[in-house]
Amino acid sequence: MSFFEHLGELRKRILISFAFILVFFLASWNFVDKIYYWLSMPVLKFLPEGEKLAFTSLTEPFMMYIKLAFISGLFLSSPFIFHQLWLFIRPALYKDEKKMVFPFVFFTTFFFVLGGAFGYFFVFPWACRFFLEVGQDFEAIITIHEYFSLAFRVLLGISVIFELPVLVFLLAKLRIISARFLIKYFKYAVVLIFIIAAIITPTPDIVTQSLFAVPMMILYLLSIGIAKVVGPKD
Repeated sequence: MSFFEHLGELRKRILISFAFILVFFLASWNFVDKIYYWLSMPVLKFLPEGEKLAFTSLTEPFMMYIKLAFISGLFLSSPFIFHQLWLFIRPALYKDEKKMVFPFVFFTTFFFVLGGAFGYFFVFPWACRFFLEVGQDFEAIITIHEYFSLAFRVLLGISVIFELPVLVFLLAKLRIISARFLIKYFKYAVVLIFIIAAIITPTPDIVTQSLFAVPMMILYLLSIGIAKVVGPKD
């Protein structure tokens, strides 16, 4: 295909992906109060019993519910989005590689959801407890805007980072990178990992950054093994 044909194909896949997100957004809207309760648990369990999150503008709760439904729709539609991604990159693959659609969709969805789960059950509760312990001498007035902006940043950031093994698999299959390449630039990758962790992490301390960085380094080492198996032989 020509350059403009590729752009047209990309536009088509993006529009279809947004259509799936919209469908699951509308479905999630019916349960947005339950989604709110579930996502607010990491901070509510560290607050005094009966205390709620606050809002400072009249439209803030409504906008928060829209964002919650969108994030829910994004996670629920992730298998369909990754399938659209596969359809976009499929022309660049060999005939036998084009048959790997199910493993690709499965593992991209798996790592995406795994990253969100890791952020929700481990990283974000730890960050909430850390912040509240630091501010224990003051009265906490946590707004839903600030809380969920931080939550979305953490959960989506980690979910995207957890796609690293799948990305390396594709690049190794296309013979763009190899295991030797990843090993050679490991020290630079560590620096980049901590930079990314510093951008995503809610606190500037090294302990919280390590909660992001250590899983990323484990994923990088896993990616080296993947590249060794499926990539070009050095």
